Amino acid sequence: MSEKLHIIGGGMAGSEAAWQAAQAGIPVVIHEMRPRVGTFAHRTGSLAEMVCSNSFRSDDSEQNAVGLLHWEMRAAGGLIMEMADAHRLPAGGALAVDRDPFAEAVTARLRAHPLIEVVDEEVSALPQSGHWIIATGPLTGSGLAQAIADEAGQESLAFFDAIAPIVHFDSIDMDTAWMQSRYDKGETEEERTAYINCPMTKDQYEAFIDAMLAAEKTEFKPGETAGYFDGCLPIEVMAERGRETLRFGPMKPVGLTNPHNPTEKAYAVVQLRRDNALGTLYNIVGFQTKMKYGAQKEVFGMIPGLQDAQFARLGGIHRNTFINSPTLLDAQMRLKSKPHIRFAGQITGVEGYVESAAMGLLAGRMAAAEMRGASLPEVPQTTAMGALVTHITGGAEAKTFQPMNVNFGLFPPVSDAKGGRKGRQVRYKMYTDRAKADWQDWLGVRQAAE
Repeated sequence: MSEKLHIIGGGMAGSEAAWQAAQAGIPVVIHEMRPRVGTFAHRTGSLAEMVCSNSFRSDDSEQNAVGLLHWEMRAAGGLIMEMADAHRLPAGGALAVDRDPFAEAVTARLRAHPLIEVVDEEVSALPQSGHWIIATGPLTGSGLAQAIADEAGQESLAFFDAIAPIVHFDSIDMDTAWMQSRYDKGETEEERTAYINCPMTKDQYEAFIDAMLAAEKTEFKPGETAGYFDGCLPIEVMAERGRETLRFGPMKPVGLTNPHNPTEKAYAVVQLRRDNALGTLYNIVGFQTKMKYGAQKEVFGMIPGLQDAQFARLGGIHRNTFINSPTLLDAQMRLKSKPHIRFAGQITGVEGYVESAAMGLLAGRMAAAEMRGASLPEVPQTTAMGALVTHITGGAEAKTFQPMNVNFGLFPPVSDAKGGRKGRQVRYKMYTDRAKADWQDWLGVRQAAE
């Protein structure tokens, strides 16, 4: 085939889109501005670099929607999931990834593919012809972002995302902290001890909240507003919503027993999750922040066990952009005003590494089918993939559209499932059983169509 599929952006979505299209026999060009043009959040020129958490979240494909999405991507031969599994770190029931080897492996596989070319360049205008996928993510370059806004006839929507700090393991006081996954979750001892726990008494917790609320915060630029995504709130914003909020969120003390003092229950617990395979770096779970650097060192030093912590990276905050997809995109993820352009990934209004990669997977397959003169059937909304793509291409209310993680609330209801706690487990299993069957059917239809 002489025609090529051009993909702008080599993050999770762009990388997965390129892989899926190339595996279908379509020549692909990835246009990635890094390392020629850097961002404040990226550290390398690798494709699929993880800039925030190193977690793909729950890997439970029977009771969790994101775990189901993992399953669907694996069933579809997803590169991102293959490399995540290959560079997995202990994290209880979650899928955490050794971020640098993961990105390097994704980059190596894509650059080695005979149908994929990677070009280090920035694209700052909307292409006028050809076959294109824009998968530039939340840190879209200013030129291209403005071109998209101009085409849409409206200003790009925005929210603020925050990055959690990373601590050197050897600076953590393990005479105070201990290693345990909540409820000892995990099949191996390594999984059951995947998190470091720092306990707080009531007095320590109250003092910590006071200091955090009083700390100096990052100032917004004129005209910017703090439209945070609820799934990634800065720790101090959560505290502002109520002094007990953190005790029922990232600092909940349940499912943990302190071996240094097993008879005393902690009032609150700060957890850290391994960030690399060597176990030399740990990120503070849920502690994304907009506190200034000096304030972070002072406030986080109040956490028992972290009083002498050395930080490999402090927290930060940045502006993320996304389009109003329900208004702008058709069911094939094409820009209605310029149907030769598809969008994929976080810029479409999905939130999270896995959701972004999943939309890249669909965009790559849709583009490949179209370039071969076919059209993929509609993805069943009963699947995690279908629930997400339906949400962003028309299922969501355009006037109030905000970034969304995959969740069972996006799925068509299941019948004959009782309410209550036990009923919810039964209902979730019904969701996932139905989704797996429908997803496998869709993959079979796709292969027959090709």
